[in-house]
Amino acid sequence: MKKSLLACSLLLLSTLTFAQNTPKLIVQITVDQLRGDLPDKYMKNMGDGGFRYLKENGVWFKNANYNYSNTETVVGHTTLATGANPSVHGMVSNVWYDREKKRLVYNIEDKRYHILSKNADIDDSTEVDTSQALAGTDGRSPANIMVSTFSDELALLTNAKSKIFGVSVKDRGAVTLAGHGGKAFWFSKTSGEFITSSYYYDKYPRWVIEFNAQQLGKRYSDKSWELMYDKSKYIFGNSDDNAWEENYSTWGRVFPHKYGSKKSKYFNHFLTFSPAGDELTLDFAKAVIKNEKLGKGEATDYLAISFSSTDYVGHLFGPSSLEAEDNMLRLDKTLTSLFSYLDAEVGLENTLIVLSADHGAPEAPGYLATLGIEAKWIAPMKWNKKPSLKRLQKQFGVSGELIEAFFPPYIYLNHEVIAKNGLKLAEVQKAVAKEIMDIDAIALTVTSSELSNNTLPDTYLYNAALNNFHAKRSGDILILFEPHCFANDMDGGMIMASNHGGPWRYDTFVPVIFAGGALQGKQIYRDIRPNDIAPTLSAIVDTKAPSGSSGEILSEILEGFSH
Repeated sequence: MKKSLLACSLLLLSTLTFAQNTPKLIVQITVDQLRGDLPDKYMKNMGDGGFRYLKENGVWFKNANYNYSNTETVVGHTTLATGANPSVHGMVSNVWYDREKKRLVYNIEDKRYHILSKNADIDDSTEVDTSQALAGTDGRSPANIMVSTFSDELALLTNAKSKIFGVSVKDRGAVTLAGHGGKAFWFSKTSGEFITSSYYYDKYPRWVIEFNAQQLGKRYSDKSWELMYDKSKYIFGNSDDNAWEENYSTWGRVFPHKYGSKKSKYFNHFLTFSPAGDELTLDFAKAVIKNEKLGKGEATDYLAISFSSTDYVGHLFGPSSLEAEDNMLRLDKTLTSLFSYLDAEVGLENTLIVLSADHGAPEAPGYLATLGIEAKWIAPMKWNKKPSLKRLQKQFGVSGELIEAFFPPYIYLNHEVIAKNGLKLAEVQKAVAKEIMDIDAIALTVTSSELSNNTLPDTYLYNAALNNFHAKRSGDILILFEPHCFANDMDGGMIMASNHGGPWRYDTFVPVIFAGGALQGKQIYRDIRPNDIAPTLSAIVDTKAPSGSSGEILSEILEGFSH
């Protein structure tokens, strides 16, 4: 009994000490495509150490929504990192069209650098994500992020004594949160290793070489993604074979999903299509913590971990599917393992955990149809052939296509053709926007001229459009689809079960959870933004907010810390 009381007293003392100072380690977790309601939806079959631990011991904001129009991966990750909207941080889309270079630009590509290739093949895979393939063998860097991140401010505060890392399956998930001064690693679907760019290193640290030499991904060779439990325990146990789910190569639509041989060209892709992607990310994150001795120096260290499997599974099967349900349960186990490791290596009493998501998730149109809810797939790449647009070309006396490029959610007009014909850009934008607005399933079209002049009505959709607008990167016309209507010509041409990217609540709604210090379990329902995370972290370590931050400091979190 005395020993137990002493242990409790020591734990209380350490917690109070942490509350009066800054954490030794901040771990910022981003779960890609985690809609805010999904943890609770699937929690009945979860254990005590993951989401349930956060719910019982953390401050959970249950009404957090992004307030811009293009809810995509790089946009959300950069917003979480900077506290700024895309109109300020500049990452308006996973891909944008560079008029000077006359090509699509992948958000974190940087031709001044290269993929660090010793002991890891160059990641040039194209089968799944054409946006990433645009960069080819180019290096990756945060150069296109136009403002500072929280991790940058932490580095400035401590004169670079803070160790800062970002880890993810996706390069953009790691690079954005590592900021301009940190180190980023991501998973190569070509080599099955964690790789980086020459922006960060001249050569791989020895521990990374040793980690990659283990070839941990190969432990899944000739195995399958199996259900954790009997189907009877699942909400969607009777819905394992749906026509709307994507059957990619040999991955299949029903359990078990076979990884196949490690020699297959699809093997590493299949790893990311399943909980294995998150498990490998966790393995590497643990290696970072151990080998870089995070949380054991004189300054606060920072580790960003972006778990990507929820996004891949959501696209292929939808968030209301047996695959998504089992993936959430396995993600919970991954979080449990992470928290246990942090406790052993650093001490949870010395660690501040922050969990959120880069965007939410719409339901698959096929699933909605079973509930009598109408949903539609849209094919924007056919719009250039629309008869009314052809008539518009004739009306303006234009020979050649008016639309130069389209990548959701932007249309880029051919400025050279417009100038050559002596036309006013704003007038052509308005005319094309009007024609597109007449297409079925379009909720709003708004031109860059209108956004630049800022003469638009003060409405939800127009404000979301304005928060996403950057004069140099946004297209001539922003297109917002009606609820449950989706473009389906992204990610390498694959037909997806579900596609995010809009301004509606199912896409903007994400969890925001803080756990650590003297924080106690609490659920808060006031309206907040994920933008609030970065300035709140800045306040906790007692430094200035990132340079473009528009977020507010969450007072409920500051109650757990004092300086």
